[in-house]
Amino acid sequence: MPGTEPGGATRTVIVTVDDDPAVSRAVARDLRRRYGERHRIVRAESGQSALGALREMRLRGDDVAVIMSDFRMPMMNGIEFLEQAMDVYPGARRVLLTAYADTTAAIDAINVVDLDHYLLKPWDPPEEKLYPVVDELLETWLATDHRPVSETKVVGHRWSARSSEVREFLARNQVPYRWYSCEEPEGQALLAAAEQDGRRLPLVVTRDGAVLVEPSDQDLATGAGLATTPSSRFYDLVVIGGGPAGLGAAVYGASEGLRTILVERTATGGQAGQSSRIENYLGFPDGVSGVQLTDRAHRQATRFGAEILTACEATALEINGPTRTVRFSDGAEVSAHTVILATGVSYRQLAAPGVTELTGRGVFYGSALTEAANCQGQDVYIVGGANSAGQAAVHLARGAKSVTILIRGSSLGDSMSHYLVEQISAVPGITVRPNTEVVSAHGGKHLEQITLHDTSTGGTELVDAQYLFVFIGAAPRTDWLDGAVMRDDRGFVIAGPDLATPGQRPPGWPLDRPPYHLETSVPGVFVAGDARAESAKRVASAVGEGAMAVMLVHRYLERL
Repeated sequence: MPGTEPGGATRTVIVTVDDDPAVSRAVARDLRRRYGERHRIVRAESGQSALGALREMRLRGDDVAVIMSDFRMPMMNGIEFLEQAMDVYPGARRVLLTAYADTTAAIDAINVVDLDHYLLKPWDPPEEKLYPVVDELLETWLATDHRPVSETKVVGHRWSARSSEVREFLARNQVPYRWYSCEEPEGQALLAAAEQDGRRLPLVVTRDGAVLVEPSDQDLATGAGLATTPSSRFYDLVVIGGGPAGLGAAVYGASEGLRTILVERTATGGQAGQSSRIENYLGFPDGVSGVQLTDRAHRQATRFGAEILTACEATALEINGPTRTVRFSDGAEVSAHTVILATGVSYRQLAAPGVTELTGRGVFYGSALTEAANCQGQDVYIVGGANSAGQAAVHLARGAKSVTILIRGSSLGDSMSHYLVEQISAVPGITVRPNTEVVSAHGGKHLEQITLHDTSTGGTELVDAQYLFVFIGAAPRTDWLDGAVMRDDRGFVIAGPDLATPGQRPPGWPLDRPPYHLETSVPGVFVAGDARAESAKRVASAVGEGAMAVMLVHRYLERL
């Protein structure tokens, strides 16, 4: 059988991509000469075809150890290809083939795609210029956990809200899965194998073959091998929330020797993790997807020793002398010297008839990762005028028939970064409708139409719409803190100098010092990121506040 070793073991794959057929054959020839007996060499002549091959190999469970790509290719250059290939095989070693004139681009790629090496063409003789590099990359790859990962299988209905939620949960937690419609033969075969009649969906088959029927998020997390319960009862630091602020706090807390646990109710990344492209984050001049940024931060935190719990919802904060105890929805609890609240915000619900009934069936809050591919050739509407809405519009416009941004104000520039406004104006498939609100949504099994109201003229219009993505306002996830720490009238946590007038201590403050900058009304409990009152609502500031909160944690512990 091609691609297998004697005894049936699948050979590790080395992928090479070059749009010049002669160069492509030469690279593959040199690689097969040295590595052909132990590795399968797959070559492609475009980034798109290579991505297709990578995705097929991922579904089959093949291992890809090294991906080599030429830089100058039409339609999709080597950096763009490697960036997308990272999402398919994040553990593969990455090499860029460049001409001498392109070395600057290769150096830039080190930041963009975590490039492992770049090779100048030509590489003759390969014994001196090619093989030593590939040998080292293969050795590095072999030293990591590269065992094949079989995908989780999800059987459900396309227009089922819970099926959509399950797919979103798995995607955001970077759990490889494959989707099967319950109406297709493959889906029906899986239902039959699980002895299910399809009345209770979704059905999830984990990588080890366990069957989950209508699973909760905690069931999904456990089935995917994600940690859902703490390994200890007491820590130096508990971080609540896994967005940029929480991940920043976990990285700095663990790297500085604090016994750190991060608790996230859904998936790390928060709203930033759902962004298709963040282009104004320091150090990524070509932008970075929320998934990539989250994955790197998650791996960085765990490498330093932070413990990360998923599908774990905090429901109460209790103060017992110097101990702060966090209780969870499943009855468990964890205690610590200090707590950092990094719960972030969620999008406000759109109050219009029909929207609630069609949520998950054409109406989605935030940029639903799993639905973007289904928007090909569809009429898509986006409600909201902040950066997250603009990023989603640019991303969805690549395949949608039309993308219309609906804003209540008169201009995108009132609430969106200038660079995004410029990008949107340059995309012909995006239309901006100012002074417009959604007043109702219509459809049977899924969204079919929406009614729009023009606030400047008072008129209404019924339009066809297959997808509606909502990005309106920010509601802090702090209801569970009611009575525990001071919050403003919108629910945002008040901290530091905002707790009292200058020179005064907050009511009930027990210490002889004023609260530190990010400290809440409870000593030793800090807040960082979007949940803090008057925060900047930017990824970079959230990460910075997470790091600053850890510095203040150290200051608090020194005086404990």
